[in-house]
Amino acid sequence: MSMVEQDFPENEFTSRTERAQRAMKEAELDALFLTTEAEVRYFTGFRTLFWQSPTRPWFVIVPSKGKPIAVIPQIGAHLMSATWIDDIRAFSSPHPTDDGISLLAETLRRAGRIGMLMGRESSLRMPLRDFQALQSRLPLAEFIDATDLVQQLRMVKSENEIALLRDICGIGSASFANAPKLFREGQALKDVFRSFRIDLLQQGADDVPYLVGGAGQGGYGDVISPPSDQKLLSGDILMLDTGATKNGYFCDFDRNFAIGHADEAANEAHRKLVEAVKAAAAVARPGKTCADLFRAMAQTLGQSDGDVGRLGHGLGMQLTESPSITDFDETVLRERMVMTLEPSIDLGGGKMMVHEENIVIRDGEPEFLSTPAAPEIPVLTS
Repeated sequence: MSMVEQDFPENEFTSRTERAQRAMKEAELDALFLTTEAEVRYFTGFRTLFWQSPTRPWFVIVPSKGKPIAVIPQIGAHLMSATWIDDIRAFSSPHPTDDGISLLAETLRRAGRIGMLMGRESSLRMPLRDFQALQSRLPLAEFIDATDLVQQLRMVKSENEIALLRDICGIGSASFANAPKLFREGQALKDVFRSFRIDLLQQGADDVPYLVGGAGQGGYGDVISPPSDQKLLSGDILMLDTGATKNGYFCDFDRNFAIGHADEAANEAHRKLVEAVKAAAAVARPGKTCADLFRAMAQTLGQSDGDVGRLGHGLGMQLTESPSITDFDETVLRERMVMTLEPSIDLGGGKMMVHEENIVIRDGEPEFLSTPAAPEIPVLTS
């Protein structure tokens, strides 16, 4: 008997599956065919870092009735048996000629309309020639784009999911509050990142798979850089953006710090960014759209629609999820959607500043999962 502790009770997964099957019925789908980590985990609870290896494909089928069916490499059968899934069909992998395609085709042979993710923010995660071989084995089957169906399901979080997200955002907030003890003038960025990652783990994070940032006089050049040996100088603005995890769920927010002192331009930019988040939170209600959130932030910052790509996104078991906070995303906000609010300012001269918070859409004011930043930029002195 497996001793693997599950992240959620079984009724979490039965609820997800039943909601999917109701949506499938409306779309006249006989099955959902899933190949990517987040979707497999969403319906089964199967969580492993083994997805880091691209060698083996993994498949889960959600039928029109009953529990999902796992068609997976033998190496994963024991761990999958610890989930609520009963029907586990394992194959030898890597295989020279048939990496589970025969077994998969047999599992899907009665399905006429098969939904799978084909749209934005999706990937196949199996060899294209294997997918073509699957199609040839199922000549009467029609593969249907079910991206919106699955993403709409995952956008609205359960209270179980929100509790995990609240925990990991609390951990991130606690580590950011330790900044005066962790960061100092003269410290190399590599040491900044290392100290912050260690603190997140000590606060209770399981892992820190995403940590980026930057530093520079009065601002920084980008928001996705890895650390270097660059040393923090007085007048630098340091930004760290963390995606720490707990039970596979992410926080995703950043904080800005002034080293020694901040000039007026950086102070004003920070105040505007916090004001932009407040403006978005003021309209973040069920029935509003992602575009409404975008406009609230862009207008507060005096930006036109074409100035930036997006100002936030969904959050959950992936660092970034659908929907996107853009001027063209008319996704309607619903209760229990978890969103990031991420305005940014171009300071000129190749410098910028960005600010990010994590919220839950509620009936009324949103719930902040990250402890909201004050308008004044924190100043770190040695």
